[in-house]
Amino acid sequence: MTRTTWFAAALLLACGGASGTTDDTSAGSTGASTTTASTSETGVALTTGSEASTSTATATSTSASTGETSGSPDPTTGGESSTGVMVDPMMSLEDIVDGELEMIADGHMFTEGPVWSPEGFLLYSDIPADTIFRWKEGEGSAPFITPSGNSNGLAFDGMGRLLAAEHGGRRISRRVIGEAAEGLAGTWMGESLNSPNDVVWRSDGTIYFTDPPYGIDMGMQVLTFQGVFRIDPQGVLHLVADDFDRPNGISLSPDESRLYVDDTTLEHVRVFDVMPDGSTNGGELFVDLASDLPGDPDGMAVDEFGDLYVTGGGGVRVVTPDAQVLGTISVPESATNCKFGDADGMALFITAPPRVYRIRLKVAGA
Repeated sequence: MTRTTWFAAALLLACGGASGTTDDTSAGSTGASTTTASTSETGVALTTGSEASTSTATATSTSASTGETSGSPDPTTGGESSTGVMVDPMMSLEDIVDGELEMIADGHMFTEGPVWSPEGFLLYSDIPADTIFRWKEGEGSAPFITPSGNSNGLAFDGMGRLLAAEHGGRRISRRVIGEAAEGLAGTWMGESLNSPNDVVWRSDGTIYFTDPPYGIDMGMQVLTFQGVFRIDPQGVLHLVADDFDRPNGISLSPDESRLYVDDTTLEHVRVFDVMPDGSTNGGELFVDLASDLPGDPDGMAVDEFGDLYVTGGGGVRVVTPDAQVLGTISVPESATNCKFGDADGMALFITAPPRVYRIRLKVAGA
């Protein structure tokens, strides 16, 4: 096959949240500008924090060739995909999309942070509802964890534990499903973090996250910057960068040698080189995604070929590893985040308050 104001303002920027309690329970009831930087990381010991209907996808595409990503099929010459099928190089959005956009959940306040569970279901945050929802094919959506600390971005680590960027808790937390969450990072140099927004896990145990002030009221911010951070496998917190305006979505390339971070206000994505020990260098501009269409760069995902999927600008923009924009998967609302899922990993789940969408693709997630 081929691969063809505080709370309201925060929500409008797809990163809002409200303060919430941190007692954790599980529930199963039904309910509905260019920046170039080279950053030297600083490390400190961590302290534990306190505890539907169908729409058609419209594809606008731009022809482009792509660069090579180590460890993945070569997008320039084609290769074998994760399904074992030989594929031709991607040249347009039509080489990628394999279905129509379908709405799978509705009636929420503000959805964010989708992640596919190793157990075969989708989890996503409803930030102001202070709840993580669970969706499964044939069962629909229901509250799963509440209160959630007004969680935003979610990720699973290699042991199947759930990582959450909590607005209400102002921390990165981790939990075994069904148990209470523990805080992994809540302060930097003795000062409270802003409101951790999105999080990604690396196979060596490193955790990267963004920390804009979207989830806190004016006057609550203590840090003098909006940062990107790294928690190393030994539990030490490091500052990756402090020169973002509003760091938001964060993702790793398939071979984990690149770290992508977008800046919502400046409407671009930057890229860092990731060293074998998880530390980072660089931070140069990767792609400018300024647009007059609804939504600014927010959450991101990566496919097995190293293409970057960035929400905002009318839906989800697909960007090749050499920074060519293939096009936009259109979404009726302003999309906030996206992640790959389904049993074969070949569906893109998109949060777009107050709904969640799914679209089948011809390529799997990384």
